[in-house]
Amino acid sequence: MDDAVAATPTLTFEALTDEARRRTGLDDFGSAGFVEPMQMLLKSIREEARLSEMGRIIQFENIVNLLSIRLSTTEAIKRHPEILDEKVTVAATIVALHRTGSTLTHRMLSSAPSMTAMSWWECQYPVPLPGEVRGHPVERRQLSQEKLDMWLQAMPDLMSIHPMSLDQPDEETTIMEAAFCGLSPESFLRVPSYAKWSAQADHSHAYEDLRTTLKFLQWQVPSRRGRSWVLKTPSHLPSPAALAKAFPETLIVMTHRDPLKTTPSFCSMSYTLQTMQSNDVDPLELGAHWSKRLARLMDRLLEARAQIGEDRFLDLRYEDLIADPLGAARKVYARIGRDMTVADEAAMRAWLAVNGRDSRPSHQYSLAQFGLSADQLKSDFAAYRQRFIL
Repeated sequence: MDDAVAATPTLTFEALTDEARRRTGLDDFGSAGFVEPMQMLLKSIREEARLSEMGRIIQFENIVNLLSIRLSTTEAIKRHPEILDEKVTVAATIVALHRTGSTLTHRMLSSAPSMTAMSWWECQYPVPLPGEVRGHPVERRQLSQEKLDMWLQAMPDLMSIHPMSLDQPDEETTIMEAAFCGLSPESFLRVPSYAKWSAQADHSHAYEDLRTTLKFLQWQVPSRRGRSWVLKTPSHLPSPAALAKAFPETLIVMTHRDPLKTTPSFCSMSYTLQTMQSNDVDPLELGAHWSKRLARLMDRLLEARAQIGEDRFLDLRYEDLIADPLGAARKVYARIGRDMTVADEAAMRAWLAVNGRDSRPSHQYSLAQFGLSADQLKSDFAAYRQRFIL
């Protein structure tokens, strides 16, 4: 990190894009769809996020990194236009509220040899570094491990909330973030005006970027050809129609758990993330934001299902998933029209044997900690609970 940048980070569009150009030596950001979302986010950060000095440094570095990903991806495709000829198939996309068993479902399915997913290190550094030999991402893996170690040092509770390792499948949030879409900005920062704008915005450009990224990753690892991708992130919640249109082949898998349990759990995670960058995080304000935001997202998703087509969805109850995860996997396979091979089942069994929930520390939180009550959440999520929980 440059000393000048660390001392006086300037969170403006011009300063950030100029710095990304300087660091990469590149100039073409690709599609301009990211420009308005980025400008809206930056305005909200400057006016509302209450960042600490460290928070401003973190955001400057994070956004410059996201912009550098855009620049480097565009340049790679110019040098290797055959990347866009890659044929990717997204068999399933897990779209659900946080803390509903979606990570278990994603990683279990992705462990099958007929499937593939973005690993944690690929999510952080999807673009080969200058001079990197194709298929040998040694330096990117090292940088990813350093980043993970830093995160765990700053947030020791993170592994109990969302366990991570370099090669475990993880969410494609970095790609959504590089389009300045999804729920990650709200999770890490107090940005209410951006959240309000995002709730009504068109996120289609983010899914164009995501499909391109999958092609890029598959081109980097040709052994992925012929395997089906499995995606997962709550960042898809604001834009299920755009997701369904961008990936018409995908089955949208929804995992369901009572919001009375999941909402305070996610508030705890968001609080942990926000305290990294702000010394003024109000847990009551945060709880009020997320209870209303998530409830509205689920109401809109229920409305969108009718337009997208119920045949595109599969619902899995958390309790059933925990009791019989392989049974849930068989339901997914049946709906995507393929047989579960002996090798697929063996791989998923092996993954489940070493990745049980009981192997990690308990995640501690309460409703009252975030100003929430059971009655309020029952009211906020009434339609969702009536259909999928009660």
